[in-house]
Amino acid sequence: MVEKTFTIIDQSGIHARPATTIVQAASPFAATINLEYNNKSVNLKSIMGVMSLGIPKDAMIKITAEGSDEEEAISVIEETVKKAGLAE
Repeated sequence: MVEKTFTIIDQSGIHARPATTIVQAASPFAATINLEYNNKSVNLKSIMGVMSLGIPKDAMIKITAEGSDEEEAISVIEETVKKAGLAE
């Protein structure tokens, strides 16, 4: 399993548009990818799951990936959230 922690820097937190971007980045991978925030964990491939967490600015989130392409999945997701100006 690979995990990476991020701090959300977007003023609006993770709202619909960036949530969609992250879900689309995660979807092609075979690995199980989860997003953890506030002691809750959701499937990062589920837009409803991600939105249900209500992640605000300055939140610390953890993304975990487990499976055959876990390293590549974390790498692509990290690149996606940074390019979107969502997290650091």
